[in-house]
Amino acid sequence: MSAEALAWALAQAPGTAARVLAAAYSSGALRVTHDGKTIEYRSTGEIMKAIETLRGAALPSARRPAVTLGTFSRL
Repeated sequence: MSAEALAWALAQAPGTAARVLAAAYSSGALRVTHDGKTIEYRSTGEIMKAIETLRGAALPSARRPAVTLGTFSRL
């Protein structure tokens, strides 16, 4: 899944959090600055986890349905 998540992140618009994280992962950098905030990760594996989390939140299939319908019957 890491390769798919990285490809997804690289396909995002420049300047987005996913794209910035993908660039850091690709270069091996552990310090990432985005939106005026700097975060230092412990490893590239931790950066990949962040990318996968962003990807999971962006995919519509990962979201829960907004409405759940119940059925009732009288016997």
